[in-house]
Amino acid sequence: MVAVLWPSFLVAGVATVLFFATFDPHDLMDSIGVPHVSRMTVYSIGFFVIWIIALLSSLLTVYFMRPVDSPRPQK
Repeated sequence: MVAVLWPSFLVAGVATVLFFATFDPHDLMDSIGVPHVSRMTVYSIGFFVIWIIALLSSLLTVYFMRPVDSPRPQK
């Protein structure tokens, strides 16, 4: 669990900082038609969305790194 959750949390933190350093939360909400949302709400939603994406990426990495069973010989 830690090998998946911790790296995805760190990536989400960095990605959130970089994303919101570029885009203003109020401008984003106005452009999709939700004008009365606080900045903290948008930051929180953005962090969790990015965390879920990074979590899925980490889960896929763990899944594809599992050892493959060796093929059984045909009789």
